[in-house]
Amino acid sequence: MERVTLLAYSEPVRVEPEQLNGLYTQLGISGAEDVVCRAMEEIALRMNRMVRQFAEDKLDELRKNARSLVGIADQIGLIGLSSVAGDVTNCIDDGDHVALSAVLNRFLRVGERSLSAIWELQDISI
Repeated sequence: MERVTLLAYSEPVRVEPEQLNGLYTQLGISGAEDVVCRAMEEIALRMNRMVRQFAEDKLDELRKNARSLVGIADQIGLIGLSSVAGDVTNCIDDGDHVALSAVLNRFLRVGERSLSAIWELQDISI
């Protein structure tokens, strides 16, 4: 008899709250909220775009989106998401399609959890 075991994996979200606090200090509440909201929207849009690009095997475009997400995520303190986006570009550069599939799925999990975490931190900062 074969048994399949489902492993539940929970990866902690890595957020740099000092980066958010710095934005609020530098730009004020209104300016920081604008930057964070636009960054979060851009991250969500790019995540969706990356899924489509992977499915369509448009790896050059996928790499560009992942690379630009590194900077966007860093800007608002999502260091975990930034790191995994870098891993996506590395998989593409290495030509490892199997690893890319796994890392892209990890990227999506981390991305969803990171957006939730930054939203919660933003609420606390106000």
